Amino acid sequence: MATDSDGVSFAKSEEWRLIERSLDEFIEQEVDPIESDLGETWSNPRLRHESDGRLVSDVLEAIQSIRQASAEAGFYAMNMPEAHGGEGISNVLWYRAKKHVATHGTGLSEFVLAGPAGPKPLLLQAADEQIERYLEPTISAELSTGFAQTEPHAGSDSPAMKTTAERDGETWVLNGTKQWITNAPYADFLQVFARTTPQEESGRYGGITCFIVEADEYEIGSLNNAVGMEGMQAEIHFDDVRLGDERVLGEPDAAFYQAMEFLSLGRMELGAEAVGHAEHLLDLQVEYANDREAFGRPIGKFQSISNKIARGRAKNYAADAAGHKLAWKMDQGDSVIEDASIFKWFATNTFWEIADDAVQVHGGNGLSEENPFMNHLHRARILRIVEGTDEIQLNTIAKQMSAR
Repeated sequence: MATDSDGVSFAKSEEWRLIERSLDEFIEQEVDPIESDLGETWSNPRLRHESDGRLVSDVLEAIQSIRQASAEAGFYAMNMPEAHGGEGISNVLWYRAKKHVATHGTGLSEFVLAGPAGPKPLLLQAADEQIERYLEPTISAELSTGFAQTEPHAGSDSPAMKTTAERDGETWVLNGTKQWITNAPYADFLQVFARTTPQEESGRYGGITCFIVEADEYEIGSLNNAVGMEGMQAEIHFDDVRLGDERVLGEPDAAFYQAMEFLSLGRMELGAEAVGHAEHLLDLQVEYANDREAFGRPIGKFQSISNKIARGRAKNYAADAAGHKLAWKMDQGDSVIEDASIFKWFATNTFWEIADDAVQVHGGNGLSEENPFMNHLHRARILRIVEGTDEIQLNTIAKQMSAR
């Protein structure tokens, strides 16, 4: 008889069946009608954005409505602790939920479960009044946030950041610039990383502190309109922003280590989304290949087409298995540095290949704005960069191998 300690079960537990069914009902009853009412305001990127790239007010209101309705239904941040308003579900269930929602495509359903604008484990470092003021309202989707670490000259090499916070009496004075910060144009507050002790004193990874900075305390620069995430990211500037100790999140000088502890969760979430989107695309390819005829028979009967779909299915099957193993090991409290990088790299590259094949299988229809295929291709390309590029993942895997 297998026990929990023997490994992850791929069986659908009654708890997961209930979550899966409830998520589908929520999307059908709460999300799809909103998307339908928005019509081209959502589906047409030219109508979805203001001239400067920001999302139009109708879309922003729709996103916020979905987040709050999801939080009220118990979905939005259900991986967060029950003590703070979450459901405390396991990483395996959170992986499955993230993947399942992604099988609904790239519509407004992507806002049902907390993403970059929602609570992450780093925010669980909140203490005292931070809990009531920032943590719990973010879990309930009353507030949204963002993770401000990347800078124009420090992306993957984040310890090289130039943003600083210096002591001046009882306050910290924050100065610097961040870039590619998701949800920055709309966040109520950001979690901002700044160097508080020089590298020569603290070491490369020490001396970095995380601060809670509210929206009226920083300036939004240009929007970073990455293809597939138009209107969602921006450059932000801090000019002598004064913050008290009550705005320090976690321990001073230890933010880099705290963030790295939770990096694996972000990689698991993005990998789960990649697997779900890929599954959605494979279903669409099979349907089209069976219906579309050329030279007197369905195009799926041609080996060049069927092999593309079969190859994608095999790779996504393996990616899903890797994702389950990663989530299970996280639940066991095991070290998952290598597992997270393997999964994130493999799942996002598999999604990229399947998205490209989906465009090819659909031919001219794959290029049409009326169809979702280019949206998926753009999303797949982004996922190979955020939360650690392909190169960072492979470097991490190599380092873990050499450390054995």
